[in-house]
Amino acid sequence: MEWDRQRGTEGMTPSETRQRGNRWTLLICVGAILLFIGLGIAVISGVLDHRYFGGAPVERSLVFALLINAVLVYVGWRRHRAVEIEMHGRSAAEERARMLALRDPLTGFLNRRALSEAGAALLGAASRRDQAVALMIVDLDHFKMVNDMHGHDTGDAVLRAVAQAIAGVMPAAALTARFGGDAFACAFVFDARDPSTADHVASRVIAALSQPIEIDDLRIHLTSSIGVARSDFDGAGIDTLLRSADIAMYCAKKSGRGGITWFNRAMEHALIDRNDIENGLRLAIPAGQIVPYFEPQIDLTTGRLCGFEVLARWIHPTQGVIPPDRFIPVAEESGLIAELSLSIMRQAFAAARDWDPTLSLSVNISPTQLRDAWLAQKIIKATVEGGFAPNRLEIEITESALFDNLALAQSIVGSLKNQGVRLALDDFGTGYSSLAHLRALPFDRIKIDKSFVLSLLDNADSAAIVNAIIGLGANLNLPVTAEGVETDTIAERLAALGCAKAQGWNYGKPLSIADTRRMLAARGLLHTGTTDPDLSDLTIRRQVG
Repeated sequence: MEWDRQRGTEGMTPSETRQRGNRWTLLICVGAILLFIGLGIAVISGVLDHRYFGGAPVERSLVFALLINAVLVYVGWRRHRAVEIEMHGRSAAEERARMLALRDPLTGFLNRRALSEAGAALLGAASRRDQAVALMIVDLDHFKMVNDMHGHDTGDAVLRAVAQAIAGVMPAAALTARFGGDAFACAFVFDARDPSTADHVASRVIAALSQPIEIDDLRIHLTSSIGVARSDFDGAGIDTLLRSADIAMYCAKKSGRGGITWFNRAMEHALIDRNDIENGLRLAIPAGQIVPYFEPQIDLTTGRLCGFEVLARWIHPTQGVIPPDRFIPVAEESGLIAELSLSIMRQAFAAARDWDPTLSLSVNISPTQLRDAWLAQKIIKATVEGGFAPNRLEIEITESALFDNLALAQSIVGSLKNQGVRLALDDFGTGYSSLAHLRALPFDRIKIDKSFVLSLLDNADSAAIVNAIIGLGANLNLPVTAEGVETDTIAERLAALGCAKAQGWNYGKPLSIADTRRMLAARGLLHTGTTDPDLSDLTIRRQVG
């Protein structure tokens, strides 16, 4: 056997070495005690014989030997007890270390490492019995609010109660784990021919965690989202199952929280596509691949072109034009929307600097951007760098953008209004459509969502809503723009109702910078008629990118 320096003796751990040494100490103590008994009997017999029967006195060497032996017995016994106490303490410490290595100290559930090991064994056992393993990821919804409102001690108590509730509804031999935070995992064997068993267990977890949790004088209500994966469909390995269940859990949260979602391959493909989009955006924005397109806006009274709404398009080098509904949500989730929006604005302002000054630009601002206290300064800086007059700019915001921080939004809008920028309330009618929001900010225009405009002629409710919004705008002296106008008939109806402006495919699809310049040049609305549109487009993109 190879000598192991770290283990202290040949093939033995430090614990085994201590146990071996303690056994030798115990043997020496036993031998000393036996010797002490023998010497004691001899000394006592000699003393009694000398005192009562006139025998020879006890030899001093025998008495000294007895005393020395007594000291050795005492010292040895003390040493044995000390070693025993030390071993007990070390064993308890080793047991605690083992528990910490395999268990969550707060709930007593398995940790991720232990679940991986036990889960692999569970998968093997299920496979041998022609059964499947269901793995659930359970995540508490909005648990951060519990910590923020009541403190982390209360949060820990809630997590312990949640763990007890989960353990109480799990089938026998199920594995339960906590991954830290408010994420739990459960794995159990079920009959693959009857997946309703797993559904039933998941439903019991949802029901158990929906019950109020009482901590001291607090009564806390929680909901949970669960993602479920099964070994016979979604992966034979425990790590693959964990990943699949985690993807399903996030889909459950996106679907409204408080529900159960089974994993399917479409979720994985969607996740891969989303990650590809995000990674692509991080390269595309500085490379100038995200470019502005311009949707014409028409004055319904005169029929004159009065401006454009600026839209984003991704001109991908291999995939062609990527529509905004694919990359704008990803940009908002990943925090790239502010960089993307400012890039689009810079390009649009630079492109429109030599357009007819009567033409305005409308630009959408996301709720995320309104959390930036320096947004107004960034927008004004972009207009200055692009040579674009701020009074030709109209910023569009939705009602939902006002909920997070109305005071900050008012400050940003106030700074923009001081520079001559106008403000429009976008998609009015789809949100709360509250008059309080119209009073909260100094809006200059209301925009009707296209969902009402498209069904204006076919749906009496949509017609009533459009009529009411236009009437409200007239009463508040706020002109109204209708989005999604696709036919002359709808345009005529809107004009008859008193709508001021319209935009939509009835007036042309959104155009690139080059196509917009050609159109403006043909109408005499471009003040540099000798500039080649394609060359101008390339120059602008170089300036901003």
